[in-house]
Amino acid sequence: NALTLSGEKQQEQKSEDGGRSWTERSYGRFERTIPFEHEIDADKVDASCRNGVLTVTLPKNAQARDKTRKIAIKPH
Repeated sequence: NALTLSGEKQQEQKSEDGGRSWTERSYGRFERTIPFEHEIDADKVDASCRNGVLTVTLPKNAQARDKTRKIAIKPH
């Protein structure tokens, strides 16, 4: 019941100034794990990437949905 996101980013920058040129490179790996309180229906997990934004849909399984409840907010 956790989602782990991992990847590697690579960046390269080339510059020129007054007849001199240089290249800077940086690399880095990352990993994040996000735990969940409820069980996830692993067969229905969906992920997409659009315009550099990662969207992950993690639906609760049927048993976890049965345990949810709505709480009314009373005005003050």
